[in-house]
Amino acid sequence: MQVAGRSVLKVPHRSEVVDAAALPADYQRMLEIVKAGGGPVMVKAVGAELGIDASVPGRLEPLRGKLSKLADRGWLHKLPNGIFTTRL
Repeated sequence: MQVAGRSVLKVPHRSEVVDAAALPADYQRMLEIVKAGGGPVMVKAVGAELGIDASVPGRLEPLRGKLSKLADRGWLHKLPNGIFTTRL
């Protein structure tokens, strides 16, 4: 995404902003769902909470990508088995 001719990340790195309010609304909701899980959360559980039909093959892949983006930018932690948790 570009603002005033400069590239701006849609999902900023956690170290660059203090509050999750800087995230787009859909990413804020995903972050809230993982936090409410109280422990490691599978993509399927986040999808169910968002109303995504997990029985359709490939339906969860865009969600997995968004959760991975949150993990890459420091908002979540992705475990080796693909489960997500909040950062401490």
